[in-house]
Amino acid sequence: MEKWFERQSRLVQILLLLIPVVNWFVEVLVRWSHALRKGSLLKYIIAILVTLPSGIIIGWLDMLWCLLFKHLILCD
Repeated sequence: MEKWFERQSRLVQILLLLIPVVNWFVEVLVRWSHALRKGSLLKYIIAILVTLPSGIIIGWLDMLWCLLFKHLILCD
């Protein structure tokens, strides 16, 4: 899922992260796929935090990060 998200245009990424429920769903899928691929403790902690209801807020922060740096926070 992470690779699919990265292949999307910047506009599609921003739109996916802008819509609240879609934001959380995409965030959970991308974060868990990244955590499973990289396998570090920090990646797992972030994936768990995103899975909680606070994931919507983290998703909006990721939207801003994506606008500025063209990738999600700690997902490079």
